[in-house]
Amino acid sequence: MRALTCNAADVTRAEPTRILEYIKATWRGLTRTHKDLATAAADPKLSTLADGRWPVYIARDENLRQISAQLRREMGPDEFKKIHMRVLPEDPSTLRDHGLLYLPHSYVVPGGRFNEMYGWDSFFIEVGLLRDGQIDLAKDMVQNALYEVRAYGKVLNANRTYYLTRSQPPFLTQMVTAVYRRTRDRQWLEAALPEIERYYLYWTSEPHLTPETGLSRYYDPGIGPAPEVLASEHDKSGRTDYDLIREYFRSHHVPDYDVSQYYDASSDQLTDLFYTGDRSMRESGFDPSGRFGPFSIDIIHYNPVCLNSLLYLTEEQTAEIFKILGRETDASAYRKRAQERAARINQLMWDSHEGLYYDYDFVHGKMRRYPYLTTFYPLWAGIAGRDQAERVAQNIRLFEQPGGLQTSTTRTGDQWDAPFAWAPLEWIAIEGLRRCGYEADALRIAQSYRSMIEEEFERTGNIEEKYDVVRRRADVSRTLRYGYRTNEAGFGWTNSVFTALLDEVPPELRQEASKR
Repeated sequence: MRALTCNAADVTRAEPTRILEYIKATWRGLTRTHKDLATAAADPKLSTLADGRWPVYIARDENLRQISAQLRREMGPDEFKKIHMRVLPEDPSTLRDHGLLYLPHSYVVPGGRFNEMYGWDSFFIEVGLLRDGQIDLAKDMVQNALYEVRAYGKVLNANRTYYLTRSQPPFLTQMVTAVYRRTRDRQWLEAALPEIERYYLYWTSEPHLTPETGLSRYYDPGIGPAPEVLASEHDKSGRTDYDLIREYFRSHHVPDYDVSQYYDASSDQLTDLFYTGDRSMRESGFDPSGRFGPFSIDIIHYNPVCLNSLLYLTEEQTAEIFKILGRETDASAYRKRAQERAARINQLMWDSHEGLYYDYDFVHGKMRRYPYLTTFYPLWAGIAGRDQAERVAQNIRLFEQPGGLQTSTTRTGDQWDAPFAWAPLEWIAIEGLRRCGYEADALRIAQSYRSMIEEEFERTGNIEEKYDVVRRRADVSRTLRYGYRTNEAGFGWTNSVFTALLDEVPPELRQEASKR
């Protein structure tokens, strides 16, 4: 089974530095247990009930009395009074008082305004926890992800009720196999299979499956505006993102897609399909960018290269799990699916002229040529051939900046475009280059990104969610126009990627870093 996380036992550790001590302390501060449930229930994006309590919901097949009694014992009476336990209604779309969704185990939140367990953040956080020897906590997070599939139908965007209609980029098999490599618990691995297969079906059945290509897309079937946007994403004048987008559509010509699908000019209103696209863009994790046209609203008409690379890995890793468990027939079926998906990705998403992987517009039967760091996913996943990897590596110059790799080559004012960098994309690009033999490029980019984080940590005392890699700075709010305009301190996935990249630095350079 190919290791996707750093193995701390395989590297010579540097002496502790201030930043590593900060990261270890941060894991403690970001951990939520049942004892901390009142803290976890607090949502900076919303407000309390009229009585000052925060609602906490359990799945319909759970026992409210039993769980409440357990929480009362673990929290203590004073803390328990700060929450209001409820059972999810049969139709969650009728909810008016949004709240936290119960999870049975401890977990780590990303930081800042994100005070809940997020889908793809959790994999990268797990990388850091395993690197620091916190195997039990990493396993708890995997157990929670599996519980979400059983109780709520999918690994959730995060465990809040307003996220019940969508997931996030699928890293579940990577989370499971990373823990298995440490524990070698075959019984636990086998017990995870029903949820692995159910979650796989979530992504490979309609509406996520597109029959035109046999590939998958992001798609949130929820209706209407995203509640967290209405509650928390405002500019200094109090306008929501949706107000700003209406203004944009009124004043700009948009050649990327048919705006009339998403905006009714006669009534100056965003359409129902707009909100489907907006919610689906949020399921992708890239919220927002111009990757699928302004605000990525047209994402529902694309097979993204990132998602399908992740599903290829899901198929490969599920096959490996079946092989470990001695079920070769099942393993062979998943390997065949992986091979078919890889062939489709290389057929539909590889641009041999430009030397980049792009997303595929299955409605119009063409690629969207928008250079984006997701071009490295097929290298990291093992889909790209030698010639394709070489061509992508030759295009590093499109993205490379003083602080690492910018997310795209286009400045849109969106946080998932140039000049910003995000830890998961940095890590995937660097590991993709390393896997394909471009060690010098991988090391150079890792050093640029890691040193920027160190310098900003010395300046601010924090590790942040995202960075401006052109300026090598964490103060990004002045250049952001859409989405939330803050930079969140903590920060889970940046912590993990920093330590993973530090472990891969040659010993002589690591010793130099340890003196800081």
